Amino acid sequence: MERRRPPQTEEGWYVLHDFRSIDWDAWRDAPERHRSSALEEGVDYLSAAEDAVDAEEGESATFAMLGHKADLLVLHLRPTLSDIDALERGFEQTALAEYTERADSYLSVTEVSGYMSEEFFEDDEEVEDTGMRRYIETRLKPTIPDSEFVSFYPMDKRRGDADNWYDLPFDERADHLSSHGEIGKEYAGRVTQIISGSIGLDDFEWGVTLFADDPTDVKDLLYEMRFDPSTSRFAEFGRFLSGRRFPPEQLGAFLAGEPIPQDETEHGHHHGESAHGDHHGDSSGHHRGDSDGHHGGDDGDDDESVRSELEEMGVYAGQPHGEDVHAVVLYSAADPEELYEEVDGLRTNFDHYDTHVKTAVYEPSELADEESETAVVSLWETERAANTAAGFLADLPEIVRQAGDDRAPAGADGERGDGPASDDSWGTMGMFYAVKPEHREDFVDTFEDAGALLADMEGHRKTDLLANLEDENDMFIASRWDSREDAMQFFRSDAFADAVEFGRDVLEKRPRHVFLA
Repeated sequence: MERRRPPQTEEGWYVLHDFRSIDWDAWRDAPERHRSSALEEGVDYLSAAEDAVDAEEGESATFAMLGHKADLLVLHLRPTLSDIDALERGFEQTALAEYTERADSYLSVTEVSGYMSEEFFEDDEEVEDTGMRRYIETRLKPTIPDSEFVSFYPMDKRRGDADNWYDLPFDERADHLSSHGEIGKEYAGRVTQIISGSIGLDDFEWGVTLFADDPTDVKDLLYEMRFDPSTSRFAEFGRFLSGRRFPPEQLGAFLAGEPIPQDETEHGHHHGESAHGDHHGDSSGHHRGDSDGHHGGDDGDDDESVRSELEEMGVYAGQPHGEDVHAVVLYSAADPEELYEEVDGLRTNFDHYDTHVKTAVYEPSELADEESETAVVSLWETERAANTAAGFLADLPEIVRQAGDDRAPAGADGERGDGPASDDSWGTMGMFYAVKPEHREDFVDTFEDAGALLADMEGHRKTDLLANLEDENDMFIASRWDSREDAMQFFRSDAFADAVEFGRDVLEKRPRHVFLA
């Protein structure tokens, strides 16, 4: 009798979906002092869970559920079942628990399988590809995305007489899953998933948790997947539960029936700003291509007026989001060659997504000083995709700052302050300098002359020329200024006008000189 070979699995964090119903009659009838105590203990519990103060690692999030199936979801991810058990019992010790009943729950564990990477399950369990290794790590220890909408459902693979998933050969199952995954890649940046195994732990074989800012993205994704054979022939689903995330400190608003999540200016920090929120959405540290760290108070109208002025001078100043793309720009103190190996691994996976434009390492040119850092630039067609990529890129070795961070920018001497950036600091990025090969030396010489001029300019802090490690003719210029007006004085100068004209002769395409901060 033939026995199918099961793919190996590696388990990571345990996952508990804890669904609660509120006893609204009891809540309304309770004395105010009881409600106040329950609210205070509830906020303390949920905040501590989201900060993972109970364990060395982990993630938690709180959601207001929609419909009759539950009122509240507390989602926990922790390294051990002991951690999960303690969290469950810890909630029951709060005064808030007296006003809730468990409507449902689901226990599972994050996993990767041989379908994803057979190489991972070789004897040494080492994966050569850096990008794949990082991807596996994020599957085993996922970050809960900073998205508003959540949808959870359990699922099985069908074991019927006509269609039995487990009777298929391994290669056929792998092909089904690969085709299924290609559909998901089309929604990268819009829908994020956590898939966890639950065979022997709960009623179904897997739990699927989808996160998005737009609920219709989840609907569209699942609708499209319904027509894929791996779903239409082999998938069985449990019930779906949907909700909206809110920060723990807004529990009072939730219980009072007020709209949530409320504006962060009214209720402190947003839920993405927890101790474990470094890679959640915009808090991941990425900054779009129109900025290299603007910390001033100017609004978008001022940006447009500056763009218009530069356009009149014949200077391309970028679209509001850069060169019609979204850019993640990070700076690292790591060796450029070592950094490139890490980035190349990530890029292999980025290339699977249609929204990926380019990711490259730019090392300081021969003109740079010892304090100059290597830049990693990743370009994407959508902001959501850039947000997702930023979380991976932020884990690259020796990242010292990211475009748009809150640290003081480098001064003229190359030293960087440790305090907050000053209100009038301003940055520009010159990207997309594709130099004709025969004019590269001329371009570098001209930059050196401009650097000497800049060094004497009032308000100029630092300017670096960086070159793509894979294409020395692909240049990137980053500048820091005391203020917007200081930079504009340079752009209005004859020296810059001469540089613009020079660029028309030595660059492959229309000069892309300035990306505003």
